[in-house]
Amino acid sequence: MPEQTFRYIACGGFNTVLGLAFYFVCYKYILKEQNFDIGFYAFKPHNAALFASFILNFIVGFTLMKFVVFVDSNLKGRIQLFRYFLSFVFNLTLNYCLLKLLVEVLQWDAILSQFITTCIIVLISYLSQKHFTFKIKKEE
Repeated sequence: MPEQTFRYIACGGFNTVLGLAFYFVCYKYILKEQNFDIGFYAFKPHNAALFASFILNFIVGFTLMKFVVFVDSNLKGRIQLFRYFLSFVFNLTLNYCLLKLLVEVLQWDAILSQFITTCIIVLISYLSQKHFTFKIKKEE
């Protein structure tokens, strides 16, 4: 197994478990499975927990990917951060849509649904980070 793949699995696994644990704590104990009202809009608890966990995952994930996994990337840090943000927003949108489908349409359990969507997002995330966010720029 290539070292970079091992590092991605280790760091990505840690970040995934951290995100799922934070999602669970937010959903069950902070939000208590109740809507989160910000005055002009009320988030459903599974969506509010999703956004909270993604903020944590964004910070931890970028740091691990930049400094542990994709250390060979020769793109500038601000370019990497911008690309990571684009990938992050895409993954968040996809996760939101899948969660909405599984929880609100199919009536599946929110925790199980988040676990399933996380598995899908992990694969897409790896491919986008390797080939877009932290790619190695060919020297001219």
